[in-house]
Amino acid sequence: MIELDGATVLLQWAAGGWLFLWVTTRRREVGLGYGWLQRLTFLGLGALSLAAAFLTSPTWEREIMTMAFVAAGVVALVVSIARKSAGVAGQREVVERRSARVAAMTGIDREEQRFDKSAEEFPPSLDLVAAVVGMIAVVVASWEAGSVDGVELLSILRGVTSALFLGVLSDAMLLGHWYLVQPGLARAPILEQVRWAQILWVPETIVFVIPTGMWSVLNGDIDDAYNGLLGWFWVASVLGTGALILVCRLALKERQYSAVMAATGLMYLAILTGFGQDIVARVLLSP
Repeated sequence: MIELDGATVLLQWAAGGWLFLWVTTRRREVGLGYGWLQRLTFLGLGALSLAAAFLTSPTWEREIMTMAFVAAGVVALVVSIARKSAGVAGQREVVERRSARVAAMTGIDREEQRFDKSAEEFPPSLDLVAAVVGMIAVVVASWEAGSVDGVELLSILRGVTSALFLGVLSDAMLLGHWYLVQPGLARAPILEQVRWAQILWVPETIVFVIPTGMWSVLNGDIDDAYNGLLGWFWVASVLGTGALILVCRLALKERQYSAVMAATGLMYLAILTGFGQDIVARVLLSP
């Protein structure tokens, strides 16, 4: 079984999203604004997790770790803002290369975005620290939920996998939008996110089939109160999410810039079906 708890779901979403934010920021290619957008988003989810917990039934071990996660995230956000003058190495190089090419072709020295090369850059390791603290909070929350039925290991597997899966889907979709803000950004960052989404779809499916799992809903051992309809809705969500991620990856093979926008739209749909895949299973397998 797995416990459906709003505070835990929000925590998983925030922690998984922050981990895949680090996957992107470590490349030093995407502009600082993307990091600010993501950090503020996931800090908001972390704060909502705490609010939901204290409004219902807080479990202090989980809430203490969630507060530590939020604190680590605030540190990362503050440092990234304080060091904004340095920009990001990869973005800096692209801007300088383009300006030099325009000047060579036209003789016009185009005004470019100015960065302070002597300033210290934001260290992506701060995002990794926040993500690790968040994932520890997820493990703690999952352990507490699983201890009710004595299935701690299975609960942790489901909790961690769900966090990673929901996080990567969200990050891939938001990163797709950033290509409108930062033209010329290479496709490597979004391709990496989509590859991870494709990989994580497999364990996300498997952990919810492990007994007692969704197979028990499909064969009627667990009554979904809708004559098995919700069980088949879960199957449709699983297949739909897998298909959307695959088509998204195929779309990114096209050379046209519009392919990135098409992939972003597909990730919108994948988030909807992905949440269906995750949340429906939680609902049906809740004790």
